[in-house]
Amino acid sequence: MGLFSFGTRKKHKRFDYEPRYYNPEKEEDLRYRMRIKRKSRHNRRDKSGLLYLLILLMLVGYIYYLL
Repeated sequence: MGLFSFGTRKKHKRFDYEPRYYNPEKEEDLRYRMRIKRKSRHNRRDKSGLLYLLILLMLVGYIYYLL
């Protein structure tokens, strides 16, 4: 109902937050370590996925051979 408001418009509140204990060097080091951990976990998952795929293909081939 902004048609009948004769006062000033309400403005949005500003959000000015600065972290108290921010250290850019420490933050970059943390990002770097997390990136390395993520890559190593991803590589292990790929190898196990390949193993499961080979086992599944062998099982399907064995069932196909029995029929």
